[in-house]
Amino acid sequence: MMGTGMVTAQQSDEQVAAYYYDHGEYAQAAQLYEGLYKRGTNRYHYQRLLSSYLALEQYKDAMRLVERRQKSHPKELSLLVDEGTVYHRQRQEKKATRCYDRAVEHVGSNQQPVADLAQAFLSAGRPDYAARTYLAARAATSNRTLYFTELVTVYQQMGDYEAMTGEYFDLLDHQPGMMGSVQVSMQKMLQEAPDRRLADGVRRALVSRVREHPDSKVYLEMMIWFSLQENDFAFALEQAEAADARYPEGQGDQVMRVAQIAQKNGALDVAADGYRYVQRKGQEGVHYFDARVGELEVDFARINHHYAVDSKSLATLRGKYLSAFDELGRNLRTVDLMRHYAALMAYYADDAQEAVSTLDDVLELPRLKPQVRDEVKLELGDLLLFAGQTWDASLLYMQVEKANKNDVLGAAAKLRNAKLSYYNHDFEWAKSQLDVLRSSTSKFVANDAMELSLLISDNMEDDSTYGTLALFADADLLLYRQQLDSAWEAFDAVGRSALSHPLFDEVLMRKAQIRMKQARYAEADSLLQRVVDFYPYDITADDALMMRAELNEDHLANPQTAMECYEKLLLDYPSSLYADRARKQYNKLKTR
Repeated sequence: MMGTGMVTAQQSDEQVAAYYYDHGEYAQAAQLYEGLYKRGTNRYHYQRLLSSYLALEQYKDAMRLVERRQKSHPKELSLLVDEGTVYHRQRQEKKATRCYDRAVEHVGSNQQPVADLAQAFLSAGRPDYAARTYLAARAATSNRTLYFTELVTVYQQMGDYEAMTGEYFDLLDHQPGMMGSVQVSMQKMLQEAPDRRLADGVRRALVSRVREHPDSKVYLEMMIWFSLQENDFAFALEQAEAADARYPEGQGDQVMRVAQIAQKNGALDVAADGYRYVQRKGQEGVHYFDARVGELEVDFARINHHYAVDSKSLATLRGKYLSAFDELGRNLRTVDLMRHYAALMAYYADDAQEAVSTLDDVLELPRLKPQVRDEVKLELGDLLLFAGQTWDASLLYMQVEKANKNDVLGAAAKLRNAKLSYYNHDFEWAKSQLDVLRSSTSKFVANDAMELSLLISDNMEDDSTYGTLALFADADLLLYRQQLDSAWEAFDAVGRSALSHPLFDEVLMRKAQIRMKQARYAEADSLLQRVVDFYPYDITADDALMMRAELNEDHLANPQTAMECYEKLLLDYPSSLYADRARKQYNKLKTR
């Protein structure tokens, strides 16, 4: 029996040895661990002593230690890794490799030694042999999915992304129901990957599997999924259509899903192609209605994205809407179509009467959800303001605000009424309402409220009569009502009202908006550049950069200029509301 004094002495030696080891004083550590190891052949003491010998380059002592341990523990396969490590440190690579190979050759079906051996290889900096260890154990048990998680981790550490992806696909071969879990796991890794190597490895492995198994529904779906991760919507649609042709019982499910995702990501041409494909399957198809609506939504988004729309495009789209209403009806299922049609008529076709009539029809529909009803009331109020019926617009805004006092819809209604007060030159009342809205839970309501509040407050201080601000508000209302030439002249008048004024950056912004609506894009770009150059510290600067970036990307065919604008916005205005959108577009352009 060991006495208390001996236990205390051993504890003391262990603490001192650990101190020396942790501080890199390996000679003192080795001396103490030698004594500790002789007393009990503890594995921890063995590993510390071996590491100390290696650090001191005492290879003979290290090899003797390993050989003694092998004699007393002949089944401990990780000792072969230690032996190989000693040879490796002496640059005797052939001998080291023989040791590693012998260790793997002795792998059996007992899982604990396998885990210990694999960990020993990882600790020795040989993840390739750790992978071979797991694969040997898998072969010994004939279990194709054994050590799946461990192998995925090791391959990722090695940077062998093709092999890592192969593990996922092998799992799907045996358990196709795991596809959702596999996609979630791979999506996380793709999002966190620092470069393109992982995505390229996944693509190579996936192409290989599709070639090996051309009739596999699993790999077709995985190809569609991966293409969507890569934002390659056209290829995703191509694969979805191929899958639908091969497996028609899906009734266009995959094509519909790809089209909807493409639409959300702005790939409007791809989305339209997908919706048309589904419609060609016939009116009896389960997705026909949604595809019909989807195509019109894409057409509306395409027109809504452009600042200027020609009369021929408007007439064509109007005809498509009317045809859809004849076929699908004006009912609860087509409410969104009716809302878009109203916006098209008012803001693009200059037919406010038709627009108001359409929204009135929506409000008369039975069983319309209260939230949708209030959203439509706000849209109707906007149309009435557009048509000059200011009092009626205000009444609708107040109704919605009263019915939705504590939610985002109520805040949006309150913001509209504040803007209406601004248009009516009631600046102090407007500002008091806007200041309340600056704490709104809706980021966009709060931001819009802050911008208009600052515009009012900055110019109330500089002009006690509010004369210039009143001119600006009148011009703003003309712009809202699409009276572009009159608005341009009104903003010109603001510019002539003083040699300098805090509103001048806003005047440039509004003029740029007018030129964009008139399709005079080069002039708009020049005006926005002046905002960035002359007013970099004003609240309009990030707006101007974002507008200029999108203008150059979408209308001026200058992707390099667009990238420069996105990059400047991210660097100079990192807290901007546009930061996420700018980052996404910048990365998209960078990878083209």
